[in-house]
Amino acid sequence: MTFAQKIAWDDTVLPFQLDASDIRGRVARLDGVLDGILKQHDYPPQVEALVAEMALLTALIGQTIKLRWKLSLQVQSDGPVRMIATDYYGPSKEGEPARIRAYASFDRDRLKDGTPFEQIGKGYFAVLIDQGPDMAPYQGITALAGGSIAACAEAYFAQSEQLPTRFAVTYGRSIESGGTEHWRAGGVMIQHMPKASPFVAEQDGTSEDGLLTALDLLNDDEAENWNRVNILLDTVEDLELVGPSVAPTDLLLRLFYEENPRVFDTQPVNFGCTCSEDRVRQSLSIYSQKDIAKMTTAEGTVTADCQFCSAHYVMDPRSLGFDGEGAGD
Repeated sequence: MTFAQKIAWDDTVLPFQLDASDIRGRVARLDGVLDGILKQHDYPPQVEALVAEMALLTALIGQTIKLRWKLSLQVQSDGPVRMIATDYYGPSKEGEPARIRAYASFDRDRLKDGTPFEQIGKGYFAVLIDQGPDMAPYQGITALAGGSIAACAEAYFAQSEQLPTRFAVTYGRSIESGGTEHWRAGGVMIQHMPKASPFVAEQDGTSEDGLLTALDLLNDDEAENWNRVNILLDTVEDLELVGPSVAPTDLLLRLFYEENPRVFDTQPVNFGCTCSEDRVRQSLSIYSQKDIAKMTTAEGTVTADCQFCSAHYVMDPRSLGFDGEGAGD
């Protein structure tokens, strides 16, 4: 992919609704956000691709959470890529950008030839929502299956939320006019509008993995609408998704003109990490004198690194409440 300059709709999520088919969705384009996430780490290409896909899915899903809420996606597996974690922080107030951060944990010597998803073994895909103080966090999980993280997210929505959901995503390295490469991603998410259904809980999964599919959750008319919109989405091209020349609004008109698309306010997203020395100190406050002694380096300091942004913190153990006891244990 070759791009000349930053585009106006980079790092945004555009919500929309298809009034003719009772389907809602989002279009996301990530550019600088991925730069912010990936430049913090020396990931191999397969791992970079998985982190880019997770970040894109996080932007598409996270746009619906409320102000000051936090959405987290996680992949945990026994494969070469052991974990991928992303956080989406809802804006503090209307008009402000949301923030995304992400990182991966992997065994470099276990990586193998094959697709990025083949670097993930058996495990689970998790969605967590933190609604703030005094509110119990929400968590839902589903098995890793389907050949992509996007397919895992679709299965999660069918199983845990009983919402027919489809993602069309693409990501890769783009080349600027000067020859500089960087990652870029784009995607569309569609979702049938939620409706109470007395039949959903009685359905058994019909996929080969025993999981519910979108059509298990819809009646005949809804299924017809869903299939029609999916056929239209199948015509989208990768370059249209990442958007070097097609604005999100133009893309919606090209794909869904007869479905009467209606757009809402665009949500900007930035790369952002919430780590700070105060937060590190708070996390270390649970450790005993003996634990702090073990953490103290030969130089007499306690260090900590943020896995998301690679920030490095160096602290005096005495400032953590360490009085020297337990140093010889």
